Order: sequence, then structure tokens, then C-alpha cells
Amino acid sequence: MVSVYTDMLKRNFGQKLGPDADLYIYIGYVVEIGYVVEGAQRMEHLIKDLLAYTQVASVSDDPITLADANECLQSALSSLRRAIQESKAVITHDSLPAVRMHRVHLEQLFQNLIGNSIKYRSKKEPQINIRAERRDAEWMFSVQDNGIAIDTQYWEQIFGIFKRLHSAAEYPGTGIGLAISQKIVQRSGGRTWVESEAGQGATLFFTVPER
Repeated sequence: MVSVYTDMLKRNFGQKLGPDADLYIYIGYVVEIGYVVEGAQRMEHLIKDLLAYTQVASVSDDPITLADANECLQSALSSLRRAIQESKAVITHDSLPAVRMHRVHLEQLFQNLIGNSIKYRSKKEPQINIRAERRDAEWMFSVQDNGIAIDTQYWEQIFGIFKRLHSAAEYPGTGIGLAISQKIVQRSGGRTWVESEAGQGATLFFTVPER
């Protein structure tokens, strides 16, 4: 809408208002193009994330087999290579088990959670550790970081779709990543939660039933 009226203003009055007005119109037009491009990019990311969320939520007839969490983690780290290098993140992990989950879902789960830890890092270089512990009839995974803490009142909110604690200018994204992660875990019969302490970063947990 702004672009349309800027064009009309330029065509009808551009030569009559003087060189300063022409300059202002031109600058306004360029700025508006920037806003349009930025908005289109945000919309593209939003559509991709919504598609991913829908695909996870849909019922699949494919049988669930054991997925090697070590291999899935390495695939996720390969996808995050650029973010890891740019942030100088140090990622460590214990030996991880094979669990009953679609391999592509487990890879996406690791990618979302580790990517989240890199994005919401503090001024320190990111230190991220992935572990798995067997508890009764399930495996409990944890992704621990030294990033910014999450206040207790937001521990449930962060898993909601489109729920953001920061503006897009501070931390880009659509606010769907953790919602997708939770949906993946729920489809496998597990649960997700977070624990965090001021100045100590945050730890995201998820469980996968053994059977």
C-alpha cells in the first residue's frame, strides 16, 4: 500500500515539488522496498516452520524403529556447522542410546534445541552439553547451555507456538522451534520441560519411552 502511494506521489508530483522532495520520495521508496523484502523473508520462514509443525503433527503410518541418537546428533551438528563456527560454540556429549523415534524427527529435535542454545547465548562463548540418562522405562535427554537464563514464569510459555520472550530484532526467528520440538517428543510418548537459573544458562529436557 505504501509502495503504491509512493509511486503515485512520484508520478504526479515528483517534478513539481523540487529536488529535495524528489530525494525524499526516492529514499522513502528504497526504504519501503527494504521493508517489503524483509517482510517477505519473514513470511517465507514462517511458512516453512508452519509446514514443519504440521508435518510433525500429522499421523504417519511409517513404523517407528530404533534411531541411533549419536548419528542423529552428528547430522544435526553438520546442519548447524555455520552457526557453530560463527558463535565459536563448544559442543560436547556423552555416548547416547538408540531410541524409538523417527530418525528425521530426532535429528530435527537436536537441531532445534542446540540451535536454540546457540541463538540465545550470553556474552560468553556457547558451551553446550548433550546427555542421556536411563530412568525406569524411559530415556531422559538433556541439552545444557551457558546462555541467557529463562525466568521461571516463562518455563511453560516457551513451548507454545508463536510464543516469544524477545523481539525479532533481538533474536530472529518465528517462535515455532520449541513448539515443533515438543510436538516431536509428544508423538513419541515423551514430555519436555526446562530448568534454568539466573547466570547459569538453561537446560532443556525431553524423554523418550523405552518401548
